[in-house]
Amino acid sequence: MRSSWLRRVLLTVAMGTSMVLAAPGGALAQSVEADDQRPVGELTSVEHESDRTVIANVYSPSMDKVIPLRIRTPADSSEPRPTLYLINGSGGGQGIATWEKQTDVENFFSDKNINVVTPLLGGYSYYTDWRNDDPALGRNMWTTFLTHELPPVIDTEFGTSGRNAIAGVSMSGTSVLGLATTAPELYEAVGAYSGCAETSTPLGQSYVQAVVRVKGGDPENMWGPVGDPAWIENDPYLQAEKLRGIDLYISSGSGLPGQYERLGSRSVNNDPIGLVGQVVVGGSIEAAVHHCTQRMAQRLEELDIPARIDLRPAGTHSWDYWEDDLRNSWPLLSQAVGL
Repeated sequence: MRSSWLRRVLLTVAMGTSMVLAAPGGALAQSVEADDQRPVGELTSVEHESDRTVIANVYSPSMDKVIPLRIRTPADSSEPRPTLYLINGSGGGQGIATWEKQTDVENFFSDKNINVVTPLLGGYSYYTDWRNDDPALGRNMWTTFLTHELPPVIDTEFGTSGRNAIAGVSMSGTSVLGLATTAPELYEAVGAYSGCAETSTPLGQSYVQAVVRVKGGDPENMWGPVGDPAWIENDPYLQAEKLRGIDLYISSGSGLPGQYERLGSRSVNNDPIGLVGQVVVGGSIEAAVHHCTQRMAQRLEELDIPARIDLRPAGTHSWDYWEDDLRNSWPLLSQAVGL
């Protein structure tokens, strides 16, 4: 019953609801063993958007294509600084449902001594390594790119300290936990906002399948058919032991209307239909995410793994709350990377 209900909700989002939402669930990275023989990425060009922001184009050998990334650098670049990999939701940085267009990230990071790196591709991929190329979504080897090919480029070209955090929302709220279980040595901290940490339960499988299918992708090309061991290997809930030693911030709302379910909020933008969509669809999605987050909190407690869990009594699946999540998690993220 829960799975069919969730599929209907996500189909509503996919069919074009007027609100701005990033699809839920999140990208769990397929395990990739360290291999020094694998090639790393190559910086092919840099386009300056402003004095502090560039679009860096990095060639990915595993995907055989150039990946654009928006990189914000601090005002003072004379000293090495840490890096925050800030990942978009289901759209992968395309369209209007992005950190750049829906939040105040530019102002927020203007006085902070950190590089902020955001991929501008990867929609509906769960930012994982796919088993097969997909007719609709192409070749996806995002775990390999984000954990192996990209970091050496960022460290070499952008003056880093070698200390990293990663944060993501909705789909990538799952992905960032998965990437951290794949390469725990790479990240000091993780911020997972409104993601579902399960991928192998019926609820988690429904999330994954619905998101991948939004643009015609075939989930079996990602982790094989449901029941394949890869669905378990890519489940952060089941792989949570690998998160030990990483500072964790995990959050979600309850799905009930909260302070941003009003016409004047940024995500609603005085659109009455958008407000209804945010309350009904965004509320339903966040209620399911809330269930996942509660289960992940219990799992971490059972394993005696410290985490900051922020279970809001209200709030839907929408950007104003995620902007707050980024701000609320910043003390944990920044301390972990040495700021």
